[in-house]
Amino acid sequence: MAFLPRAVALLLAALPVAGSNGELGPGFEAFYNLDYDTAIGEFRKEIAGQPDSPAAYNHLAQAILYRHMFRAGALETELVSGNNPFLRRPKVEPSAADQKEFDESIAKAMELSQARLRQNPNDASAMYLLWIAHGLRANYGFLVRKAWMDALRDATAARKLHNKVSQLEPSNVDARLVQGLHDYVVGSLPWTWRFLGFLVGFRGDKDEGIRTIELVAREGHRNRVDAKIILAAIYRREKMSHKAIPVAQELSALYPRNFLLRFELVQMYSDSGQKEAALQELAAIESLKGAGAPGYDHVPLEKIFYTRGNLQFWYGDLDAALENVLRASQHADALDLNTGVLALMRLGQIYDLKGQRQEALEAYRRAIAYAPESDAARESRGYLSRPYRREKAG
Repeated sequence: MAFLPRAVALLLAALPVAGSNGELGPGFEAFYNLDYDTAIGEFRKEIAGQPDSPAAYNHLAQAILYRHMFRAGALETELVSGNNPFLRRPKVEPSAADQKEFDESIAKAMELSQARLRQNPNDASAMYLLWIAHGLRANYGFLVRKAWMDALRDATAARKLHNKVSQLEPSNVDARLVQGLHDYVVGSLPWTWRFLGFLVGFRGDKDEGIRTIELVAREGHRNRVDAKIILAAIYRREKMSHKAIPVAQELSALYPRNFLLRFELVQMYSDSGQKEAALQELAAIESLKGAGAPGYDHVPLEKIFYTRGNLQFWYGDLDAALENVLRASQHADALDLNTGVLALMRLGQIYDLKGQRQEALEAYRRAIAYAPESDAARESRGYLSRPYRREKAG
C-alpha cells in the first residue's frame, strides 16, 4: 500500500487549524507573517493569562507544528505539482523540547475540552476545540512523526467531532471549512482510492467543496484567513489563476512579511501567461531581500534564482534559464530539499534541450544523490537512459 501515505496526506491537509478567533492578535499577526518564534512567545503569554482555555493550547501547538514545517521547507513545497512535501534534512528534525511542548499542549487542550463536555455533552464550542486538537495531532503525526495509523485515528476522530458540531450549530460557517475540504479532497481522489476503509461512507464532491470553502472565506469568523489561503492553492491546482491571483494579492497585502505568498503570486502569474508580471514580482522580492525588509532575511537568493530560471525554462528562454538555474544549483544546500532537487533536475533538462547530454547526465546524477527518495530524483533516473524532451502542446 505504497500509495496510502499519499491519500492520507491529502486528507490530513484538510484538517482544521486552530483559527484566529476573528480579529488578529499579535500571536496570529506574527503567525501569518511566518514569524513563528514571536507567535509561540505570544501564545505562551496567552496560556499564562488564560490557563483554562483549550484554544490557547491549540494556538501554541499549531505554531510549533508550522514552525517545524517552515524550517523543513514543507510550507514552500508546491503540493499542487505533486512534489514530495515530507522531505527534510536531519538538521531540521524537531527538537525533543518542541515535541514535548507540542504533546503537552495538545493533551491539555483535550483535557480541558473533555472536562467541559462532561459538564455539557452538547457544548459545541468545546467539541469544536477538541476537534481542532485532534486535527493538529493528526497533522503532526503524519507530517512530523510519520505515524500513519495514529494520524488516521486522529483524523477520523476529528471528522466525527466536526459532524457533531455541524449538527448542533448548522449556522456555524467556520465549522464548515473541514466539510468543504473533505468534499474537495475526496472528490479529487481517483475513484479506486475511495474504497479505502477510512473513506467508507464519504463520497466527496469537488465542486461543492470549493463552494463551501468560498463561503467560509466570505462569511467565516475564525477560519476566514485560512479558507482564503486554501482557496488560493485550490484555484491554482484547478488552473483558475484568474481567481487565485486576487486572493493571493489580498493576502500578500495583509501579511507583507509573508514572502511565500509573493512566490505563489509569481507562479500564479506564470500559470496565467503573465510572464512579465511574474518577473516583476520576483524583482520586487529580490529588491526587498536586498533592502533587508522585515521577513525577507529568510529568503535564500538561490530560491529567487531558481524561481526565475524555472519560469524562463517553461517560457522557452533556455539561455537565461540556464544562467539562473545554474546559479541556484551551485549552492543547492541553501535551499529546502524539494527546491534543491528540482533545481538540479531542471538543470539537467535545460542541458538536454540544449543538446549538452554529458552536462545533463551529471546534473541528473547530482539530483539523485541530493535527495534520493524524492519524486524529482525518481524522474531524474528515467532521464539517465533517455534525454528529456518537452511535450508539444496540442
